[in-house]
Amino acid sequence: VLFKRKPVQFITVPNIEDDNQEVWHIPQTGEIFVTYEEYLNRMDFYNQKRFICTITGHSGLTFFEALSSETAGAAEVEQAFPEALKGPVLRRVQFQTVSRIDTLVDQIYDEFKNDYYPGETVTVSIDGEKLHGVVRDKTRFGGTVLPDGSTAPPYSRYFVSLKERQEEVPVNDSQIFRDRKVFTKSVLRSFIKKTVTREAWNGAPWLVKTDIAERYHIDTRIPPHLRYDNKLLERKQIQAQKRMSQPGGMGIEFNSQTSHNTPTSPGQFSPTGPVRLPELKPAPKSHKSKAQQAAQAAAQEARQNGGVVSRKQNLFNGPEPGGFMHLPLPGNPFQFPLSYRSHTLPPIYSAPEPPPPPPPPKYPIEDLQVESRGLARPQLKYLCADPPVDLEPNFKAPFDGKILMKSVGPLLETWDTLNVYCEIFKLDSFTFDDFVEAMQLASEEMPVQLFNEIHCAVLKILVSSEAEGGKVQIQLPELEEEDEEEDGEDSAAATPEPESLPTARATRSSLAKLEAERLAAEAAAAEREMQEAEDAPKNRAEEVLKDYDWIEHLRKRDFKDGGWELIMVGLLHQLSKNERLNASCEELLEQLVPVEDEEPNRETVRARYASLDVNYRVQALQIICMLTAETKAIRGYMEDCSEQMTAYRKEKIEWQRKRKQAVEDLKNLNDQRKILLPDNLPPSPPLEPSKVNGVNGAHTNGDVKMTDVDEISLTEIPDSDAEDADGTPVNGLRNLRRGNDRAAERKRKEEEKKQRAEAAAAAAKMPKQSKQFLKVLKDIQKKEDEIAECEKEIAIIDNDLREADCPRTRVLGKDRFWNRYYWFERNGMPYGGLPDSSTAHAGYANGCIWVQGPDELEREGYIDMKEEWQNEYVAKFGITVPERKKREEGGTSVFKATQWGFYERAEDVDKLLDWLDPRGVNEIKLRKEIVNYRDRIHKGMENRKTYVGLDKPTEEEKKEENGATGGDAMEGVEATTTAAAVVEEPPVQQPTTKGRGKRSTRGNNNNNNNNNSRAATTTRQVTPEPPAYRCLAWVNTTAIEEIGHLHGEEPPPARNRKQSKKKQEAAAAKEEVEVQAAPTTRSGKKKGAR
Repeated sequence: VLFKRKPVQFITVPNIEDDNQEVWHIPQTGEIFVTYEEYLNRMDFYNQKRFICTITGHSGLTFFEALSSETAGAAEVEQAFPEALKGPVLRRVQFQTVSRIDTLVDQIYDEFKNDYYPGETVTVSIDGEKLHGVVRDKTRFGGTVLPDGSTAPPYSRYFVSLKERQEEVPVNDSQIFRDRKVFTKSVLRSFIKKTVTREAWNGAPWLVKTDIAERYHIDTRIPPHLRYDNKLLERKQIQAQKRMSQPGGMGIEFNSQTSHNTPTSPGQFSPTGPVRLPELKPAPKSHKSKAQQAAQAAAQEARQNGGVVSRKQNLFNGPEPGGFMHLPLPGNPFQFPLSYRSHTLPPIYSAPEPPPPPPPPKYPIEDLQVESRGLARPQLKYLCADPPVDLEPNFKAPFDGKILMKSVGPLLETWDTLNVYCEIFKLDSFTFDDFVEAMQLASEEMPVQLFNEIHCAVLKILVSSEAEGGKVQIQLPELEEEDEEEDGEDSAAATPEPESLPTARATRSSLAKLEAERLAAEAAAAEREMQEAEDAPKNRAEEVLKDYDWIEHLRKRDFKDGGWELIMVGLLHQLSKNERLNASCEELLEQLVPVEDEEPNRETVRARYASLDVNYRVQALQIICMLTAETKAIRGYMEDCSEQMTAYRKEKIEWQRKRKQAVEDLKNLNDQRKILLPDNLPPSPPLEPSKVNGVNGAHTNGDVKMTDVDEISLTEIPDSDAEDADGTPVNGLRNLRRGNDRAAERKRKEEEKKQRAEAAAAAAKMPKQSKQFLKVLKDIQKKEDEIAECEKEIAIIDNDLREADCPRTRVLGKDRFWNRYYWFERNGMPYGGLPDSSTAHAGYANGCIWVQGPDELEREGYIDMKEEWQNEYVAKFGITVPERKKREEGGTSVFKATQWGFYERAEDVDKLLDWLDPRGVNEIKLRKEIVNYRDRIHKGMENRKTYVGLDKPTEEEKKEENGATGGDAMEGVEATTTAAAVVEEPPVQQPTTKGRGKRSTRGNNNNNNNNNSRAATTTRQVTPEPPAYRCLAWVNTTAIEEIGHLHGEEPPPARNRKQSKKKQEAAAAKEEVEVQAAPTTRSGKKKGAR
């Protein structure tokens, strides 16, 4: 198996002294690891899809896939390749230095395709008959020289044992051949890759594997000239020769005309003789100085070149006293000048080459390895009253500071679930702000339809109605039936009978024994009391549910007057038997049916739920919403959406194919247009003469001559009795003004007529374009329209795919500190909610980008790292990761997955894009996603700003403004109070088939039981004041249109009267229309009607 074109090297088996030590073993490789972390790292390496099978050449495999493929391929090759050829082929391949295996295979194939060996199955042709046999013997004859001087090629003679005739016959090369499928290049290539190997250096020989070489008696001793060390030494010699042959390699050329030295060229001589190649053997150690060694070497070289040098002579310092030397011959160009003979050359040092700079990083890289740019992330906002960081003193928590951080995640989760599956729940979509407001506002004094409908709709999914069979759609834990024991037996077993005091004289030991027994009894009684206190019920759910079957009441849809609240108590009580949900359910039951209630009943449970804290409400709603994921309705909806997405993808492929074809056709048409364009170009337009004349033909310089009253023609002045268009007589001055207007109008018409005439004349002078050119232009326009239509349809399908993608919430991405960013409109719902919702005019669904902190593993692995990793990071960047997080997140951070912050303004999104660094792996993906949806995000935030009123003045500012106007302030207070007490009925809408084919019936008096009092209120004639709370304007029109009533109301009784034939036909026609209108997308577009 190859990794990066090199064989995988296995880890050696460690030395384990203790036989009882726990180890981890990989059976495929035989590797053993003493730590689990090393084992996991090695398995991660083997599971990468980067390995190559040496037999088939397939890449992109894991190690185990490549190993199995290699094993199977080796077995096939072993069976397919002729046994008689294996030894000769391997001996020929051994020590070959051909680098490419393709070239090696071609050489071996050409050499062996017409050569046969004993033991090989062949086919021979004798007298035109083809017979099968086995080669018994082979004789090779060399080439011979003929009498005419030419050379006959070598040939072979074979003795073949025929299978059909049971005899041996001699044949030559032209009479013998193999089967075509036995010896092919592909089989030979696979055999060579299986049996030989090659090291990863240039010029390395092919070597037969050791076990195979032993089997076929092949010599494995590598020749000296093919070893790596000798190759390396030879390469160094070649490089040294190149350096010596280059200018500046050896020797110094001295010039008497200059005071500097220059390197010699290859053809010049040095004063000590010609250039010699350096000795590769290390010089023997000597106790002489370097100067003496240099002088001795110079003298030896001079003697070799015929010169006479004294033993006491120095090379450059001249002869010593008593010595002699040859004088320089006149005109010798190779002799040193006299001025240099008494000088010692300075040593020449070559500065060591600096190490090459490290290569620049190839972006994108890991985000925390990117250097900081000094930017700070825009500050987050928090929905809760307990933010994870210390904020400014004037920070005011939203919603009166009642929502805690632990409830923000469940709030988002439940809102997203209810809006993504609103069609299953039969709920109108609603904004997140209305949802939070309803969860907090609902009470006995202020009933909120949104709050009641959400609970009733979710409970309906858990248990089907009586008409549908009344089946429970989820798995519930079994309730334990405890056997009640008699109180008398318990008291008798619990209270021991006191022992009678001894009548005899009490000793000290007996008293001590009695005292010890008394203390033990008291301790046992105290422990028993504590156990009874712990086992005592902390709520009275069993009492309130003693004669109440919550499942049966849920089947009957008994939701009114505290019905759904009591059903919630029954459900939570049964779920508390589940260990995973026990703590949260018990906590909720303590709030709904506490021990303090003397007689808990339906009314007390309703009152408790109405006054329940918003955090407990969110906790209860999250529990039941999580149960809906197990129901068939939700799972079936997911499967339908998956099938629908598959159909959308196929349709998208068809449109993409059409667009591609249209683009190619448009390119060809544009080429034709370019060819025909020169012959159809219009002539250049003549230069327009400068306008030098005014209105009356006189030269004007920006001034216009005013017409005097006397100059006006009498024919232009109407009679004094003329009347205006509305019958009012006009005076003379107005008549004159209108006369000027008519004159200007006539003049304008004349100018337009003249311009039309000039345009017609210019068009007549232009050459007429050919019919072929006009046809090409029309075809180009058609193709452009076709491409635009394809792109439009592809965009619609992409949006439908986004809406149908409902199984999970898609995250936008992660930043450098592993915070997750969510835009909940990203998938599973229309951008602004359902178009036929009662609050569709809001134009948004959530309208914020939410930021979630990193989970525990990410925090420990990337932020709160080990000390040695932090020290390594500090050495590289001068700061720890937590310090960098605090500096770059602008003072507002989230540290855990249970902590959330959000952005609600478009300018904050732009600042966030500037902060994200595209050089990081995570942030480049996050930035791309935000840029893709940037316009949609901005639009949703602007619509939310308008709907919620973020830019409106605060209450304090209103009071200040009202205080400046005296009595207006009271009017404002009265108006606010009236709006809070009486909520106006939303306007009645006409029936429509928009969206999912539903018909809106908002405004009817039977929409909601809470609307009865409002329906009886006299409608005001003036413009109604907006409601004090936005969530009160929400109406569940989906339930009204699909089931005929709200979820919290009882279904109307069915009519027993038999309908007339005409009414039956009308009902059937209506049902058929509804069926045809049903298949629409959630955005209100019909499916398939594109």
